[in-house]
Amino acid sequence: MKASLLAALCLSASAFAQGTTIEISGANFRPMPLAVPAPLTQDDAAKKLAAEVDGALLFDLQASGLFQVLDRKSYLGAEKEGITAASITFANWTNVGAETLVKVQLSTDGDSLRGDLRLFQVAAGREELKASDAVPAKDARRLAHKLANAVYKHFTRETGPFETKIAFVRKTAGGKDVYLADWDGRNAAAVSSGNINVLPSVAPDGSVAFTSYRRGKPELFLGRPGAEPTPLVANGRMVSGVDFSPDGRRIAYSVADGEAAEIWVANADGSSPAKVTDTKYFLNSSPSWSPDGKRLAFVSNRGGSPQLYVMSADGTDVKRLTFQGNYNQTPAWSPRGDVIAFTARDERNAFDLFTVEVATGKVKRLTQDTKNNEEPSFSPNGRLILFTSTRLGSKSLFVMTADGSNQLALPLDRGEYTTADWGP
Repeated sequence: MKASLLAALCLSASAFAQGTTIEISGANFRPMPLAVPAPLTQDDAAKKLAAEVDGALLFDLQASGLFQVLDRKSYLGAEKEGITAASITFANWTNVGAETLVKVQLSTDGDSLRGDLRLFQVAAGREELKASDAVPAKDARRLAHKLANAVYKHFTRETGPFETKIAFVRKTAGGKDVYLADWDGRNAAAVSSGNINVLPSVAPDGSVAFTSYRRGKPELFLGRPGAEPTPLVANGRMVSGVDFSPDGRRIAYSVADGEAAEIWVANADGSSPAKVTDTKYFLNSSPSWSPDGKRLAFVSNRGGSPQLYVMSADGTDVKRLTFQGNYNQTPAWSPRGDVIAFTARDERNAFDLFTVEVATGKVKRLTQDTKNNEEPSFSPNGRLILFTSTRLGSKSLFVMTADGSNQLALPLDRGEYTTADWGP
């Protein structure tokens, strides 16, 4: 078996029967106190990569919203322990407040880096999870994401989001460029180069569609890192704001049409375009597909101010969804189907993030009093949201849980980052 495909996730029947399943939603949710000592290493090559794996694993576990990762300064005697239950003094971990303990050991074999993870229930002194995986040594952070996903799935029975990709826009000397990166923004590779390129959307096959001004008017292009982008929709009018359907077979986008802007739907290669809104003198933009691919959320000012609407993908059965506020935009439909996240301008002219329940129209605020927060995008499992914030000065990317808690900055280099899209 190739090392990159090795994924031995060994969960015993007793672990499933006795282990804890974390219910993420609900008013009574409490993050689980978790201890994660620095990785043990079996050789010098593994030791050189340990900090990179450790940093990525810690960030994944912190960002999950499931855990309260305990301060390592409080750990007692961790450096003397191994990764087996017999080598661990569980009383020391009880004393620092840990309910769960994660141990990781790294080793190398040629150009391959292997990680062995053990997860223990501290009170019982019982091992509940073994996860082992290997990657090329140059992909050390990927190993961390694999191990984090194993922990995430153990507690939630859901696939973790940590091996997925995101696209975002970064301001550069030549304008604005689109990048494709790991979910945490690291290992970013340019999809475009030069001019103004904005509003990326990641397709299920890993390609990225985006709006580009490289030929004057905004048009849609499709690209991948290391390849020249190709035109996707270029019909002589201003085209922007593309979104892929969940199955990757269709795209939705906005086209300026005289004094109006209309939503169009086409095949993923831009063929067979069809206009699905028709409101002269009004603007319709920012389409977002429902997880079943049958409906679209979008922004329209047909009621006087920008508000969120939903409609069938063929343009029928249009319903207004938001009635609060006078400037609502950038809808992102949760993959769970229940809510749509969006940006709204409040009474103080600050931008913040909200969700609206699709079934009831009930609105919930997610951010407040942290300068401007905009442009939400859900993780593939609907549990986390990426967004843009100015709380650190320049625009940067943050992640939070879908209820607005546990807001963390992505570990990016200094710069200005916007419009992240979380790929499937």
